[in-house]
Amino acid sequence: MVGLAFSLGGAKAGIGRDAPSGKRVGIIGLDTSHSVAFTKALNAAEADPKLKGYKVVAAYPYGSKTIESSAKRIPGYIKEVQEHGVKIVDSISELLEHVDVVLLETNDGRLHLEQALPVFKSGKRLFIDKPIAASFADAAAIFQASAQYKVPVFSSSSLRYVENIPMIRSGNLIGPVTGADTFSPAVLEPSHPDLFWYGVHGVEMLYAIMGMGCERVTRVHHANTDIVVGIWTDGRTGTFRGTRTGKNGYGGTAYGEKGHVAVSEYNGYNPLLYKIVDFFETGEPPVDAAETLELFAFMEAADESKRQGGKAILIRDILGRE
Repeated sequence: MVGLAFSLGGAKAGIGRDAPSGKRVGIIGLDTSHSVAFTKALNAAEADPKLKGYKVVAAYPYGSKTIESSAKRIPGYIKEVQEHGVKIVDSISELLEHVDVVLLETNDGRLHLEQALPVFKSGKRLFIDKPIAASFADAAAIFQASAQYKVPVFSSSSLRYVENIPMIRSGNLIGPVTGADTFSPAVLEPSHPDLFWYGVHGVEMLYAIMGMGCERVTRVHHANTDIVVGIWTDGRTGTFRGTRTGKNGYGGTAYGEKGHVAVSEYNGYNPLLYKIVDFFETGEPPVDAAETLELFAFMEAADESKRQGGKAILIRDILGRE
């Protein structure tokens, strides 16, 4: 077990402890760079006013235990967040005693349902980082628990909030969207369905542009690349390219009735963090649960298409498993 010492020394040590009541943030999972990035932004000495005074006050480090690429980060990330006034605790139940809202950052999506349940039972609003779960069934169970306990939750990749996507989706930039192509890295992790681990970023962009309504999914798989094609019920086509060679990148092209436009470059975590803070304030999720479930059904359908040699898989067959 990692040592739980909490240093009160240093210029930054008091920042987390000084969070006002109602704005105390807890983190579950110090196995991802997101945890450190969010802590640095929220606990900065001169934090962005859009973050409305929320501060990370406590963190439970675990977190992945069996995915080595994630688990090995935990000791270093403990030290980093401690430098920003964050108390390290040894259980989720202890964390919940110190905080008002929760960021579930554990990289291993297989743990998310188990870790989310005590948060729901405590009544505290919850953001779950990507992937919301490591299966469609667990994603559905998380939203069912949210409804059962009447505690709001949402999940999103930061790629949903690149600069021009809201203007594209609204129709204000190129008119009504007629289609989109997106791309992102799609590194594979054996413990997760292929696209859930990293391809989710590009699929999130695709859904942020296209919205709901995909009817069927086909996938072409190669060791270096995945190409997933979705046909929407209104006849629109959306594609996702997941890459595993060459330089990593995120982007795409959106097509509309008045033209086409490249998706803006990725601009960091703050746009997502603004949405998280607004959600903590209002309890209104910025992404509908139904859309998140459909995009995870899209990825699970892509896995099924791969298993069946590229056969088209109906989204409704995946959604019917709820």
